[in-house]
Formats: sequence, structure tokens, C-alpha cells
Amino acid sequence: MKRVKLVSFLMAMMLVLAACGSNDGTTSGGSGDAGKTYTVGVDTTYPPFEFEEGGEYKGIDIDVINAIAEEEGFKIELKPMDFGGIIPAILADQLDVAIAGMSITDERKAKVDFSDPYFDAGLTLVVSENNSDITSMDDLKGKVVAVKNGTTGAQYAEKIKEEAGIKEVRQFNDSPSMFQEVANGNADVLIEDYPVIAYAIKTSKLDLKTVGDRLNGDQYGIAVKKGTNQDLLSKINSGLQKIRDNGKYDEILKTYLGE
Repeated sequence: MKRVKLVSFLMAMMLVLAACGSNDGTTSGGSGDAGKTYTVGVDTTYPPFEFEEGGEYKGIDIDVINAIAEEEGFKIELKPMDFGGIIPAILADQLDVAIAGMSITDERKAKVDFSDPYFDAGLTLVVSENNSDITSMDDLKGKVVAVKNGTTGAQYAEKIKEEAGIKEVRQFNDSPSMFQEVANGNADVLIEDYPVIAYAIKTSKLDLKTVGDRLNGDQYGIAVKKGTNQDLLSKINSGLQKIRDNGKYDEILKTYLGE
């Protein structure tokens, strides 16, 4: 009888020890996240941040999230989708993370938690390469400003037209026509999203250059579900700081923006 009790006791202890020692590496915090795979939502129609080339996903966002994952020891699975569906997918637990040139706004912050900003976007002034007369907003008086119809650049130009003394805001239906108008000297300056025009200048060899400071202060952030994924958010912020410190972040920007 005593032997049976001893055997039962030993078997129970073995079960307890096995339960205590089991760890599949998927728990959050510490080193338990090492090797875990997170699903990352991206919009691959937004160069230079995300695009598909030769069957591969490339861009600033793709390289940044891969570099962060490498620093923090986790893996990612990219899930391309329309931009408008990304936050709903996070809320439905279909995505763990989103990086998609997403501006940090109060409206979005009500639904998701953002990382530290990883890119200062916003509008910028663009002039021909040989133009030295325009270096800031103060130089727009009496000038012709080219914009693309329906864009934030067009809205901004109309908003400041009277205050800045702009002679004319000239609307175009496509970017190449707008670029050419300034390159040929038919318009003095254009207003465009900074990363978009910087990438276009680098890849298309346009005879244009950006000048002055950003005209507004949009910042991009990496998103996770609000209030439920703080450990992952901490890892993202940690990895982001590491790639800033070790120079990898600057290398990524130089690859796509030439700076």
C-alpha cells in the first residue's frame, strides 16, 4: 500500500514539473518571444515605402520592420492589403502589426497604439535644379505654384494663396505634367508629399530639388491593437531605437531617398 502511494506521489510530481517546464516560446515578454512570428499589414501600392518589384516586397517600411524584427529576435509575415482595411484588420485580430506609411492622428490613436514616430513626412516645396530664388515659404510672393488636383498639396496651396501672395495656383491631373511644368520653368515651384517627390527625383532623374523645411508635420508610426499588445509595442520601439543608433535606419532612407 505504501509502495502504491509512493509511486502515485512520484508520478504526480513528474506531471507538476513537466507543466512548470513547458514553454513553447510564444508567451510575451522576456526572451519568450524569440522566434515568434507576427503578421504585419502593409499596402504595397505606396512607393517608396511599400511596393512590389520583381516578385519581392521592397521599400522603407519593409526594410524598417525587417530590421526591427532582426534586432528584437522575432519573425514577420507580410500581409498586403488595401490601406483602408488595415486598421479594421488589426481590430479584428487578423493582424498583429501595421506599417503602411500611416500618419499618427488623434482619430487613429482612438483605435490603435502607435510606436514612436519613424518618419517625418509632410509636404515640401520643389523647384528646378537651377533655381536659387526660392528657398522657403517666404519666397512665394508673385510666384506660380503647380499642384496635383485633389491632393493635400493642392489644398495647402489654396489655403495659403492669399497670405503668401501667390500669383497663381496651377492644377494638373497627373504628377509627370506637374513635374515637367516646373522643370521647364513654366511654373516656379510645386508642392508635393516629401517622400514621394524625393523618391521620384532619385529614381526618375528629374531636374528638380526639394527646398526648405516641411510645410506640415505629419509623422508615420507603426500600429498595434490598442491596449492589448504593449509587450510587442515595447519591442518595436526598442528595435527602432537600435537601428537609429547603429546607422541601419539612415542606410534604409539613403537607399530609397538618396539622403
